[in-house]
Amino acid sequence: MYFLRRLLFMIPLLVVITFLAFILVRLAPGSPFDKERKPASPEIERALKAKYHLDETLWKQYLRYIGGLAQGDFGPSLKYRNHTVNDIIFQGLPVSLTLGLLAFLFAQGVGIPLGFYTAVHRGEWGDYIGSFFALLAFCIPGFVVGPLLVMAFAIHWSLFPVGMWESPWHMVLPTIALGLYFSGRISRLMREGMSNVLHEGFITTARAKGLSETGVLLKQAFRLSVLPVISYSGPLLADLLTGSFVVENIFQIPGIGIFLVNSSLNRDYPMVVGLVVLYAVLLLALNLIVDLSYSLLDPRVKHE
Repeated sequence: MYFLRRLLFMIPLLVVITFLAFILVRLAPGSPFDKERKPASPEIERALKAKYHLDETLWKQYLRYIGGLAQGDFGPSLKYRNHTVNDIIFQGLPVSLTLGLLAFLFAQGVGIPLGFYTAVHRGEWGDYIGSFFALLAFCIPGFVVGPLLVMAFAIHWSLFPVGMWESPWHMVLPTIALGLYFSGRISRLMREGMSNVLHEGFITTARAKGLSETGVLLKQAFRLSVLPVISYSGPLLADLLTGSFVVENIFQIPGIGIFLVNSSLNRDYPMVVGLVVLYAVLLLALNLIVDLSYSLLDPRVKHE
């Protein structure tokens, strides 16, 4: 019943998010036709507004948009002529999904073991070195890491392509640039969670009963210490799956992240609202999966 209520609650929440995105993007100064190469005459601008129903009241535009959205139609793009928002999403989303998933796996694959190791060896040299690298990764954003990776591994040593998205080799540098920052954050969460769990009474009891140290760490401590990472993974994955416009722009990757920024600057209303709704759906769905994961990993958590 708990998850059914959560699913039903998502519907009005998405309606509110759609309404706010629809209204706020139209309150911004300017119009979609301000940045044309040649300013349109008043007659042409009126014809364009009539074509895209921008001459109607906001409420009528919103109801028209909701009607199309209920049928899975995000509307036409106002800047990418002869393309709908659905076309742009279908074209760019698979690329952003692939990049986001690879960066997520990289961040988890580096951050969890590093945090686990530094917590187990707390106060030793391994802890200091691992914590230093985690903090360094956490402090350096992707728009700094990306160009450094390109200069070192693509230009200087010619090990990987400079950019684009054509083969598995093209995916290596963008994945590291996007996932390195989050790996540092995950490492810190894992370290703190593991350090706290190791001081719990049931860990002392498990050791007193003769359970091996490996069994204590992996079977008893790990399941609870990873819960903060699980909580963070929901919004993290949604953020990564919808694409990072900075990394996509540095490596010239044709994902949807760059479309969100360009559409915001160009007042492409349907594109902005469509991508916001897409992000909201992913965020809500992944948070629901996180809650389900909690009940599977921690038997103390019960959803009624």
